Parts: sequence; structure tokens; C-alpha cells
Amino acid sequence: MSVADYMTKKVITISPDTKINVAINVMKDNQIHRLPVIDGAKLVGIVTEGIIQEASPSKATSLSIYEVNYLFNKMTVKDVMEKDVKTIEHSAQLEDAISTMRHNHIGVLPVMDGTEVVGIITTNDILDGFLDITDYFVDATVVQVMVEHDRTGVIYEMSKIMADNGFNIQTLIVTRNLGTIMIEMHVDKTDGDAVKRALEAAGYEVRLVVNQRVEK
Repeated sequence: MSVADYMTKKVITISPDTKINVAINVMKDNQIHRLPVIDGAKLVGIVTEGIIQEASPSKATSLSIYEVNYLFNKMTVKDVMEKDVKTIEHSAQLEDAISTMRHNHIGVLPVMDGTEVVGIITTNDILDGFLDITDYFVDATVVQVMVEHDRTGVIYEMSKIMADNGFNIQTLIVTRNLGTIMIEMHVDKTDGDAVKRALEAAGYEVRLVVNQRVEK
């Protein structure tokens, strides 16, 4: 899945000359926590609630709330913004965005189409993408098949068993970093026990998982 599939397309931006107080109000009014900074048509920085908090006087300051507000009314976004902005192309895969965020210890990436900002993707967007990819909100039974030794055709063999018995595979995911290879299938809720019996009869190690789903 590409970044474009899960990014937020409506991007609210500000200019470098925007006052800090104005930026704070824009974030509050739109219930967001970060703003890309655009100079003309060029991305020149990003400002977040965290960056503004770091720029705020400490609690030990003798400044009154009025003096702090006065200070923020004088300071502009360009005084505090992060100028070394990590970005991601809209055509990149979702896992590319995850890797970039993890390696740079950040929770947001402006999404680019060349030099134009066309979206923004956050940790929450990626978590939503994971839930979507795994069909979390679809009522189903999760069937986990443990494969100790990988071999060519194992998924084909399982799929044939499913097809021969009239079982539907809603989603299929393969994980390889937990030791034993695990093939996880989401199947129709009423088919779980029958799928388990059919796969076990073919020699597979199978377990069923009941997800405690919540409403969207």
C-alpha cells in the first residue's frame, strides 16, 4: 500500500512569518498538532506543538502569562521551526514511511509530489492503515498456521485446501520475524473451527484467535 492511500490529503500550512500565537490557534481550531511551513511554494520547515513547548519559557521563569503571550505575539514560526524536514514521496510504500519515522524518531512526514506538498502522514495514519490492511473491523475468525520449515508452494497448498472446502480467505498475512513462520488468515466467522480441522488434517499446526474488536 502506498503512502498516498493513507495520508491526510487536506494539509493546513502556514508561512514562516506567521506569529507563534497564530500558529497555536490554527492548530487548536483544526485539532491538529503540526503544521508544514511553506514559503511561496517551497517547504521550508515544520512546526509542532512539541517544538513550541520547547521554545516556551520554563515554569521557573518569572514571566507572567501576559508577558509570555506578548513574547509569542512577537516571535514568528521561522524563529522556532524545524528546518531539516524529513519528507516522503506520495508514491512510496507505507513501510517506507514507517522506516523513515522509526530511524529519525519522528511521528509525522510531509508527503511530496516532487517539490509540492500534497499530504501529511502521521503515526496515527499508519496505525489506521494497519487496521485497514488487516481487516480488523471486519467480523471474522483469525486462523494462524505455523510453518516451521518454509518451502515453495506452501501458500498454494493451503489455498487449495481452502478452495476445495469452500472456505473464503478475507485477508492473508505472512510474518517471518517471530522464529517460526506464521501465516495468518482471516476467514468467515462461522468457518473457523472447520478451517482448523481441514488444515490440521493436512498436517498443519493451527490455532484460532478471537480478536476483541472495538467499534470505529
